[in-house]
Amino acid sequence: MAIQRVQSKWAKTKVLLQSEQLREYMPLTKRLEPETLRSMLDKYGMVYVKPVNGTFGHGVIRVEHHPGGGARSYTFQEGTSLASCGSYEELHRRLLAKIKRRPYLVQQGIELLRHQNRRFDIRAMVQKNGPHWETTGLIGRLAHPKRIVTNYHSGGTPMDLSMLMIGHLQGNELHEFEEKLRRLGVAIANQLQTAYPGLKEIGVDIAVDTKMHPWILEVNTLPDPFIFRKLKDKRVFPKIYRYAVAYGRFRKRSK
Repeated sequence: MAIQRVQSKWAKTKVLLQSEQLREYMPLTKRLEPETLRSMLDKYGMVYVKPVNGTFGHGVIRVEHHPGGGARSYTFQEGTSLASCGSYEELHRRLLAKIKRRPYLVQQGIELLRHQNRRFDIRAMVQKNGPHWETTGLIGRLAHPKRIVTNYHSGGTPMDLSMLMIGHLQGNELHEFEEKLRRLGVAIANQLQTAYPGLKEIGVDIAVDTKMHPWILEVNTLPDPFIFRKLKDKRVFPKIYRYAVAYGRFRKRSK
């Protein structure tokens, strides 16, 4: 069976929401509509507007509401470009001009943990090992200082999680947290497999808030395994590659 790919973020979100176990880790996500955007900004103050079928963080927009902010009542940022709007109507009009007719989602904003005042999130690599799923790698992704996304292709820096977690978690607490993320990765894969039985690998982007609660931001069914070469533990990437060879994504490398 060929390796299955699922591009639509909305389709994957709907499958994950069917799991009672996973709902507590899912930020509220809805299709982008005028009143949906307004109500979510009123409730959360900050949201992310994402293309349904985007990759590498392209097209992701961070939108914030600043009550009483006058000409800066609303701000939005895409890439390194930051814009201000004095009203919701102006914000909506400018966003529509930017996204045109492409389908977008609006997602509850999670304030990411920071390292040296830069946001970071976590990528979990989850792969099929025979009939079972296994989380084969965890890596932190440190955002570029001037950007809102952490993706390597958008200037993010892959780093060991232990380095990024300094000041947040260490020692046994960090080990227990990593194990929790590994179990979460497997639970996500098992749930997605109920709808997409041809899946062999997923990359899960996980935000961690200041209360150390993990949030599932996105699931990628064509994850980049090569960022794991940046880890100090040089056993991780060969294992990831070996699993990928076993289910047919890559050819076995000649020595």
